[in-house]
Amino acid sequence: MSDRLAAMSLLVAAVDAGSLSAAARRVSMPLATVSRRVAELEEELGTQIVQRSPRGLSLTEPGEAYLAACRSILEQVGEAERMVAGEFREPKGLLNITAPICFGRIHVLGVVTDFLRDHPAVDVRLEQTDRPINLGEEHIDAAVRIGNLTDSSLRARRLGEVRKVVVASPGYLEARGVPETPEDLAGHDCLSFETIMRSGRWTFTDGAAERHVRVRSRLSMNAADTAILAAEAGLGITRVLSYQVAPLVKAGALRILLEDFEPPRWPVHLLYRGGVVPQKLRAFVDYAAPRLRDSMAGTW
Repeated sequence: MSDRLAAMSLLVAAVDAGSLSAAARRVSMPLATVSRRVAELEEELGTQIVQRSPRGLSLTEPGEAYLAACRSILEQVGEAERMVAGEFREPKGLLNITAPICFGRIHVLGVVTDFLRDHPAVDVRLEQTDRPINLGEEHIDAAVRIGNLTDSSLRARRLGEVRKVVVASPGYLEARGVPETPEDLAGHDCLSFETIMRSGRWTFTDGAAERHVRVRSRLSMNAADTAILAAEAGLGITRVLSYQVAPLVKAGALRILLEDFEPPRWPVHLLYRGGVVPQKLRAFVDYAAPRLRDSMAGTW
């Protein structure tokens, strides 16, 4: 049985790494050994589960189903081993947490710092990224997610909600005028943050109806911080999430525009996987959720 689990682990490593050679380097094992064990696994199963090509590995249809089962089995074995080691009785071990880049800097890092002070046996790996993350595939324990939930298998604690706001500096508005309707943006220089919007078209609401407006993106970026700095410098009008600009709006460095046309607010949740919950994760969720909720309350 242990040989089968080892073969499953190699298969998962190969798929995650993208090739057998990359998997061999990751697990410090000769390439020939990794290749042989995957081939033996296919022979035992009586079907091909991976397809090899110069561009890497791809899964066959049976392979996709088998890989999902492998991940589930290996996770259950890992949970059983952690339970025996005491991880489910007291908060200890490594927590993998992810949050959006700007949200993590503003809200999550301080909570994690305080949590670590209060839980000396727990370590945290905090990944700040704006790309979508699959908690199961990337072995993430908890994630802050902005937007509507799509995975019903995850447990969720609601933290609050955020607005998608249009902002510009007072200097820019004095020089170029204040847009009164979304259509007025056609006569302005816009700064697009492409993670939450298309660079050439912004969407607004008017009652129940959506209004799609084409804008001229003088500068397109993939980072909110850069878009905000450009707007603060008077380069143009940008659209970001409300918590990202709350301090600058309060200080008068940026002004919110077109509030009557804002789209529905996005919910913010702290997500974690179901099943048996390790004490370290339960402790973090119970600790972080109310503190993140309080932190968000001050950023409208």
